[in-house]
Amino acid sequence: MLDSVKIQRRQSEIRQKLAELVGKDSPTDDETRSMESLDAEYRTNETRYRAALIAETEERREAGKDLETRADREFADLVAGFELRQVALHLDEGRALSGKTAEVVTELRNAGGYRGIPVPLMALETRAGETMASGTPDPMTTRPIIDRLFPASVAAKMGAQMIQIGSGATEWPVTTSAVTAGWADGETASVPGPTAYATTDKALKPEQTLGVHMRITRKALQQSGEALEQAIRRDMNGAMSAELDKAIFLGTGANGQPLGVVTGAATYGITSTDAAGPASWAALRAAVVRFMTANAAADPGAVKALVRPELWAFMDDAEAFAGTGITEWARMTAQLGGVAQTTNALAAPAGTPKETSVLLTTAAGGVSPVFVGLWGAVDLIRDPFSDAQSGGLRLTALTTADVTVARASQLELVTGLELA
Repeated sequence: MLDSVKIQRRQSEIRQKLAELVGKDSPTDDETRSMESLDAEYRTNETRYRAALIAETEERREAGKDLETRADREFADLVAGFELRQVALHLDEGRALSGKTAEVVTELRNAGGYRGIPVPLMALETRAGETMASGTPDPMTTRPIIDRLFPASVAAKMGAQMIQIGSGATEWPVTTSAVTAGWADGETASVPGPTAYATTDKALKPEQTLGVHMRITRKALQQSGEALEQAIRRDMNGAMSAELDKAIFLGTGANGQPLGVVTGAATYGITSTDAAGPASWAALRAAVVRFMTANAAADPGAVKALVRPELWAFMDDAEAFAGTGITEWARMTAQLGGVAQTTNALAAPAGTPKETSVLLTTAAGGVSPVFVGLWGAVDLIRDPFSDAQSGGLRLTALTTADVTVARASQLELVTGLELA
C-alpha cells in the first residue's frame, strides 16, 4: 500500500477521535492532553502526506505508462506468434486454430465482423530469414522528389508589368494627338490654331483562360508523402509561368490565346524591320537609334533586348574587328541596358540560312512597354471521381489573363537576322 494512502487513513481516525473529545462539555486532564497530542500528530501527518505525494508522482507516471502500453505490447506479442500455416490448414482441411493464432483471431472478430479468417497486417511482415516468392527481399528507400525543368521567365526582365484585376476590364487612355507649337507670323498675327486632344483606349479584358490539368496516381500519393504537395505546387507554377510567358510574346490571338507582342506587332503598331543580313550590333543599333529619335529612350542603356541563344552563339563567335578579340556580342551588351535570352518567348530560327528575331523594349516615362492583366487568384479544382476506380486524383488550375501594349513606340522588332 502507498504511504499516502496509509496517512490518509490515519488522518481519518484522528478526526474521528477528535470529534468525540470535542463534543464533551468538561473533558478531563487526560482527554485534554490527548486532544493536544492528536492535533500535533494531525499537523505532522499533513506534512508527511504532501511529501509522500511528491515522492509517489514519478511512480504513478511510470505505472500509467505501463498501463497505457501494456495492451498494445501484449497484442504485439500475440501477433508475433501468429501462424499463417494454421490459417491455411483451417481453410483447406478445417483444422481448428490453436494457441496465439486462435487468440488473435478471436480478438479481431470481437472488434469487427469478418466473413473469412481475419489476419493482422503485422503478421504479413517479412521477417529475418524468410524469403518471398520472387526471391530475397530487396529494400528500397524513396528519395526526395525531383521536379521537372521549365524555361526561365523573361517577361519581367523585359519590363512587362503584371497587374492584378479583381473583376471587369481595365483601360489606359493613351494620347494620340500631335499638338504642335508655332510662332506668330507678325505683330498682329495669330499663333497656330488649336489641335484636338485625342486619346486611344488600351484595354485588358478577361476573355482568355489558361488551365493546367494534372492527374495524380495512387502510387505518387503513397510514395512521395507530404513532399508531393509542394512538388505539385512547383509543377503547376512552372507550367503556368512557362505558358503565360510564351503567350505574352508569341500568343496567336486565336483559339483562346491572347495576342502576343511579337505575333501581333502589326496589330499593336510596333515597328518591325527586316535586317536581311548577318546578325550584328550594327543591325540592332539602327533600331536603338529609332528609339532615341522617337524620344522613347534617352540613351542605349535604357533599351533591353530579348534574343535567342542561337543569336548569342553566332554573335559571340564573330569578331567585330579582326585580331582584336572583340565580338559583336560584346559590342551589343556593352551598349544596351540588358539582354535576356529565351527559348520559349521567341520562335526558333528557321529558313536557309537560318534567321531569328530580336525584340527591343524601353520603359519611357516610367510606363511599361507591355501590360499583363491577371484576374483574381488561381482557381484550383479537385476532381476525386474521374479516377476513383484507380484511386487517383485530378487537379485543374485555372487563371484568366490578357496582354496589351499601351505605347507601340516603346517596342521595336528586328527580323531577318541571319545566323550564317
